[in-house]
Order: sequence, then C-alpha cells, then structure tokens
Amino acid sequence: MLTSLELSWPSRQRVSDRRLVRVDQAFFDALDEQLRPERGPNGEPSVGDFILVDLPPIAEVFATRFESLPAPFSQRTDYRTYLMNGLLVPRALVTGHLGEGGAITLMDVSLDLDAGWE
Repeated sequence: MLTSLELSWPSRQRVSDRRLVRVDQAFFDALDEQLRPERGPNGEPSVGDFILVDLPPIAEVFATRFESLPAPFSQRTDYRTYLMNGLLVPRALVTGHLGEGGAITLMDVSLDLDAGWE
C-alpha cells in the first residue's frame, strides 16, 4: 500500500512556475474506497490503473494552474478543486491544499463511476 507520493513531470513551463505536488494518505484511502485493487469484470479500472493513468494529468493541473482552479471555500483560498474527465474514470473531483513553502497536497478524490465501462 502506498503511503505517500510526490509527483512532478517536465513541461514547457519554467521549473520555477511549477509547484511540487504531493498526495496525502487520505487521498489514497478515498481512492481505495471507490476502486478495487484489481480490474473489474467489465473493465473497471483498478486503484493502480488510476494512479498510473489519471493521476499524472491531475497532478500536472495542480502543479501549473493552482491559482486558476476554483476555491470550494470562499474564506480558504489555499484549497482548490479540479473536476475532470479522466481517461479511465468518467469523472473525478479532486481537492488540493496549498501548504507553507508552496507545495500542494492532494487531499481528497471523489469519483463518478456511473458512466460504465461496457
């Protein structure tokens, strides 16, 4: 079981324009509650599939566009959310927190799996 993960990918932006993105244990716990450890009988993605395919683009958005993402709490602009259509998961809502030092921690994920995989 993963206990922490730091993600960073090269892009065309300057390194100074990117933020470090970490993934909190609570994120992995939420993911474990929503996906199986193995692929489902109809091709449903596993936790590992999500981490390898859908998580990197999510981390990229938080690393490069944090300030442009919506703040779910008007009094707490250090929290931002990102609603995305994934490659494997139809929809995911991810919440990230900007901590001291400028690193972002992905705190929670809520998956909408109603679209099916058939």
